[in-house]
Amino acid sequence: MNQSLKRLLPLFDAERARNHPMVLATVLRTTGPTYSKPGALMLIADSGEYAGLLSGGCLEGDLAEHGQAVLAGGAARLVRYDMRGPNDLLFGLGSGCEGAMDILLQRIDCGNDWQPMTQLASDWRAQRAAAMLLVVESNDPTLPLGSGIFVPNGDCFGEGSRERLRALRSQLPLPPSTRVVAAPSAGIEVLALLRPPRPQVLLLGAGPDAQPVAQLTNFLGWRLTVIDHRSHYAQAARFPEAARVLDTGPQALAALRASGGTASFGAAIVMSHHLPTDLAYLRELASSDIAYVGLLGPSARRDRLLTDLGPDAARIHPRLHSPIGLDLGASTPDTIALSIVAEIQATFAGTVSMPRLSRKLT
Repeated sequence: MNQSLKRLLPLFDAERARNHPMVLATVLRTTGPTYSKPGALMLIADSGEYAGLLSGGCLEGDLAEHGQAVLAGGAARLVRYDMRGPNDLLFGLGSGCEGAMDILLQRIDCGNDWQPMTQLASDWRAQRAAAMLLVVESNDPTLPLGSGIFVPNGDCFGEGSRERLRALRSQLPLPPSTRVVAAPSAGIEVLALLRPPRPQVLLLGAGPDAQPVAQLTNFLGWRLTVIDHRSHYAQAARFPEAARVLDTGPQALAALRASGGTASFGAAIVMSHHLPTDLAYLRELASSDIAYVGLLGPSARRDRLLTDLGPDAARIHPRLHSPIGLDLGASTPDTIALSIVAEIQATFAGTVSMPRLSRKLT
């Protein structure tokens, strides 16, 4: 999963409001261990300020220098870093990362409506997937570096021929993940950049220990919906990070599921600390397709709830993580929140797949 655009948006919005040009840096290819992968983005302002990390701090200063040259000249440029073995010393970086990466730098300004960042930011905020083809190698003057086209709407950006860009879109099927692909015309390569919508999480319980969970999901750029059966807890002022705060508990979840609204959620966290309410939440979640369901509380409480669920237990059992969270030795609300969010992130990334349950259903 590519890094969140959340880190780039404050700088992008501020510089665009000032009508200042910027440079968008995009990772194209990587070899060996690297901090970021193809599709990762960084913004560089004309002041030298930047947002987003492509190397954890090793290359950003040097990239900012290259960015100033792109701002001055206007033409996109490809920058290659090879930090493998003794080659690293040639750059004077001494990072010891033992990886290599190609990065495209392109100027974005009012003349091109700050594209492609404008569309990427709009998609991120609207909870839409984004896909585009970006020219990264070309011997064709009608398809210069940095020109591209969004898929599927066909909007073009950069100095490339609209006709040629639309032909590329029709000729190149999108790969399953972000990568550089060769065009049918020799000497032309494009980055097929795919960004899924940001993850959505249901937080079922709005007590004091739910607030650090909300803060961490916001930090990661996830979209959060909070539900609680207690109106004094289900207050938007207590969860400024959340997209929605609903106060009718299981009834709100039932209405959301009935309308198809739960289909977009990747995870649900059940932590109301109220046994009947948690049971009602689990019953609704059993009829959903949410892949990760985490339940706060000890194993004995989980087993009681599964017993009370009856036939619904079999439908939720394969997705249920309980006790919730990675074993980090957590003992405070903040560290418990960290363990919960860490387990969800690991599940999203595919490094944790099987729930940690000891109870077998018969």
